[in-house]
Amino acid sequence: MVSFPNCKINLGLYITNKRDDSYHNLETVFYPIPLRDVLEVVPAKSSEPELHISGKAVAGNKEDNLVWRAYKLMQKTFGERMPLLDIYLHKSLPMGAGLGGGSSDGAFMLRLLNEYCKLSLSEEQLAAYALQLGSDCPFFIYNTPQFAEGRGEQMEPVAIDLSGFSIQIICPQVHISTAKAFAMIKPQKASYNLRELANLPVVEWRDQISNDFEAAVFSQHPQLADIKQQLYNQGAIYASMSGSGSAIYGLFSKGHQATIQSDTAFERFYV
Repeated sequence: MVSFPNCKINLGLYITNKRDDSYHNLETVFYPIPLRDVLEVVPAKSSEPELHISGKAVAGNKEDNLVWRAYKLMQKTFGERMPLLDIYLHKSLPMGAGLGGGSSDGAFMLRLLNEYCKLSLSEEQLAAYALQLGSDCPFFIYNTPQFAEGRGEQMEPVAIDLSGFSIQIICPQVHISTAKAFAMIKPQKASYNLRELANLPVVEWRDQISNDFEAAVFSQHPQLADIKQQLYNQGAIYASMSGSGSAIYGLFSKGHQATIQSDTAFERFYV
């Protein structure tokens, strides 16, 4: 059985306060983007299940991979109902870019196992399991535009449709430590109520919404600020960093593409 985990971008992102459990509360809109990895499960060829990864190199060991953790979580929970499987993950999505590629892989593994093993779990139940993998994993269970708060796990649907725009995503080969990015943030009240974003014309987003990580991250990596400005200079209606970076995206009129120049190597994607 095959599935295709996609990524997301953040439309606005505010860090509102630090919690007693060391996490931060945030407010954002998650928006799914049709750039995808490939995930497949088949009956194991031996008595030991395996995770096979192709495509982009993935750092870390198997035990830390969210796809493997999702499988082990379901094994622990459902025991004999969870068969021995060989798992094949082909990585196309950039990692550590603020696009949620790893989180999506883990969440889609839960969804795939629910279908493959006929567990009949609801989206709410799957989201609860996904939260054990990571704060933004539950979003990929629903995989529709969502206003999110708390750690990112408290969500409600928002009626945002960007299909009338071209989305260009620039992914520089710059690693942003999420923990370091949070450490540089001074939490404060959100400057815009993102629950209402669907009512705000996209042409007004530039002046109304923002990503709290940008100031700190751009001060450390000014080439990212330059990429964002290039997107605006070449006609972006709205441009922003996604998550804590390093991906920068721009919304353009349909069919428009910007030409980006940077001393830092990067990948580009068009939607």
